[in-house]
Amino acid sequence: MTDVLLPLSIAVPIVAATLPLALGLRYDDVGWPVAAVTTLGVVGSAAAVALEVYTAGPFDHELGGFAPPIGIELVADELSAAVFLLVALVSAATLVLSRAIGPRGNAFHSAYLLLTGGLVGVALTGDLFNLFVFLEIVGLTTYALIAADRSGASAYASLKYLVVGTVGASLYLVGVGYVFLATGTLNMADVSTQIVEQASYTDPLIRAGYAFIVVGFALKIALFPVHSWQPDAYQRAPDAVTTLVAALVSTVSAYALIRVSYSVFTVDFLAANDAITTGILVVSGVSILAGSALAVMQSDLKRMFAYSSVAQFGMIAAAVGIADETALLGGVVHLVGHGLMKFGLFCGLALLAAGYGARRVEDLASLARDAPFAAGALAVLGLSLVGIPPSVGFLGKWYIALGAVRSAGATGGVVGIGLAAVILASTLFTLAYVARVIEQLYFAGVDREAAAHGVTAPGDRGGPGDGTDRDAGSAVADGGDGGNAGDGVDAAVPGTVPTAPLVVLVVAALVTVGLGFAGAGFETLLDPYLSEVFA
Repeated sequence: MTDVLLPLSIAVPIVAATLPLALGLRYDDVGWPVAAVTTLGVVGSAAAVALEVYTAGPFDHELGGFAPPIGIELVADELSAAVFLLVALVSAATLVLSRAIGPRGNAFHSAYLLLTGGLVGVALTGDLFNLFVFLEIVGLTTYALIAADRSGASAYASLKYLVVGTVGASLYLVGVGYVFLATGTLNMADVSTQIVEQASYTDPLIRAGYAFIVVGFALKIALFPVHSWQPDAYQRAPDAVTTLVAALVSTVSAYALIRVSYSVFTVDFLAANDAITTGILVVSGVSILAGSALAVMQSDLKRMFAYSSVAQFGMIAAAVGIADETALLGGVVHLVGHGLMKFGLFCGLALLAAGYGARRVEDLASLARDAPFAAGALAVLGLSLVGIPPSVGFLGKWYIALGAVRSAGATGGVVGIGLAAVILASTLFTLAYVARVIEQLYFAGVDREAAAHGVTAPGDRGGPGDGTDRDAGSAVADGGDGGNAGDGVDAAVPGTVPTAPLVVLVVAALVTVGLGFAGAGFETLLDPYLSEVFA
């Protein structure tokens, strides 16, 4: 009966998304309890699915009792279970954050539940067209959530993402169409078989299909140079929305790239098409360097870590192009680790913005004195992003770089060595901008209490109490339904950090460190999947 959890995990949040709007006609604050109960159910389902997969092996569910390749199949294996668990945990944690800082309206919670269902669907589907449907659910709800505060800047960012996201989805669908013409099927496992039996790895239709799919995913993931939607979307969205989008939306698209590349087209296809893999590696390398360099140049904190994501997802795409077992392990580890790190980083930034108005690097001056736990968690997460051991950030980068060097040794090429060098250079760039954040938090030498009373301390470069309008779009959005202390929730109060999301933030920081010791565990859990795709 465990297989029934797969369709329920998708259907329940999607159906529940109608309840806040429907019940909201009578009750004002029904959205949060509905979202909380539903999300807890999704977390329990994810835990049960992961337990079943990692103890008894993969399983599937045939929707409507129609067997594939005619029917739609949902699949839980070692890879999809990890992503499903990540989606469930981060979604629940973001709900705690939004309870404190907003948005809190019924419309927000409906969109949140619909997004959660779409994300779970991307993780569990075993059908190429069904994957497109869930990607569109994710995209449409993300566009709406980014514009949730109804400001002109967020509306522009949402429109920009809508145009780019629609192009990406269209390219993916064109690629799926080519694959269907060549194989006559949409089921992922069956496509993999039919490519060998009816076509070949060098069939022009198969090559064109994969090329369109990869370019479509590049737009969704935000690889350089098709990344321009991401910094605006991250900066202009309400802070809790940015946290959810940064941690999960591009993450599930990167997961889909891994899934399609290795479960559908297979490693043999990549080995037979050097031009395609070389193109992926070149674009990935440029994305890693460009994203890191652009992040160093930023003063706005959300834009800084948005450009950081361009670099980090470049590493995951590189792991796909390397076509090495160790590199793919690193790509999966980095996929999960990056989701956790970006959730923690944007959660920490959201709390400091809500409590202290910190939107830019200089606004963090000496905040460690006033918010020691939030600042400490932010520093730990930043160092994990750099790849300082022991952390999950180091673990993922290490496996990807090791796989790149191994692939270079096996083929005698220089691309793998060059990619490892690019990862090292990116790490130095990351250290540069993370060090700026830590330096401001701990070593700026600013007396914030004196600054708040109009007394400028030596070395004061301006803080949230200096009367400077840092960013016209920096107001914390609460969806127009409140967000003040005294409304019955653990809301953000100026000069404080709400307790519940602070606990979540500290736990996220500790988990990123703890997973740095779990290299052997990752290898054991993912070995069945890796052994299958590299058999």
